[in-house]
Amino acid sequence: MQDVVDKYGVLLVFANVLALSLGLPVPAMPTLVLVGAGLALQPEATWLPLLGVLAVSVAASLIGDSVWFYAGRRYGNRTLQSLCRLSLSRDTCMKHTERFYGRFGIRVLSVAKFIPGLSMVSVPMAGAMQARLPSFLRYDALGAALWAALGLGLGVAFSRQVETVIDTLSQLGTGAGVLVGVALAAYVGWRWWRRRTLLAALEAARIEPSELEALRLAGQPPVLFDIRAPGFRDVDPYVIPGAVFADERELGGILATYPRDGKVVIYCACPDEVSAAWMAAKLRKAGFRDVLPLRGGIDAWRGAGYGVERIGG
Repeated sequence: MQDVVDKYGVLLVFANVLALSLGLPVPAMPTLVLVGAGLALQPEATWLPLLGVLAVSVAASLIGDSVWFYAGRRYGNRTLQSLCRLSLSRDTCMKHTERFYGRFGIRVLSVAKFIPGLSMVSVPMAGAMQARLPSFLRYDALGAALWAALGLGLGVAFSRQVETVIDTLSQLGTGAGVLVGVALAAYVGWRWWRRRTLLAALEAARIEPSELEALRLAGQPPVLFDIRAPGFRDVDPYVIPGAVFADERELGGILATYPRDGKVVIYCACPDEVSAAWMAAKLRKAGFRDVLPLRGGIDAWRGAGYGVERIGG
């Protein structure tokens, strides 16, 4: 282990952290732990090398995150949705990030790397929200430093245990690596299969933008819920005419306000209308007879040439 850390430790940290920041599914925390443990086992002082590795890790994070920051600034919602499609938890990916960002703003970047899913989307959301570059760099660097310091610190604190694990795996040979790879592939496969099964169940019913427009023109507009989080409405401050803002976490108010025999249409800003489909399922379970997500959300509505209204306009 010592030879690997001496020869390739800094390079491995830079490559792993940069790849992770760019969105590739590669683990970087284990590399930080391994390098921290290797440096702690050196006979000479380790603080200066640790600070050097910390600086390299922060630099790699800033390089990768800056790519997504500018992608979010230029392409907005398209970047966010593309990233959420890569997530194994796409039903919560966008919504959680919207809520965290709406509550804490750019400061969320200081803790985003510690929260699964949030780290993937918070950076391009900062760009989409037109955050100032100095603020982005300051909070993103703080978050990257805290995250890397945790990994290196764990390696230093448990250096002997890490060395024992590495030695044991070395004795087991390639079989250990194969076993770890199979376990990881099985976990990802299970999550993917569960997500596909869920999406297939939720895909059963949708309303097309043309159908919604036909109802409006016929004087039979349904109750229309916009369930995008407040933070995301700042990115795209428009609504479909007649839409009412709603929160799927507060179904009590909806149940008390709207008749359950009326038609309800829901739209969100998430891939495949997953959040809207979730809420539709909850409303059906509560007794609503006719609830449908709008296929493609407000983007599909605009793409079909139908009008929108500016919030507060």
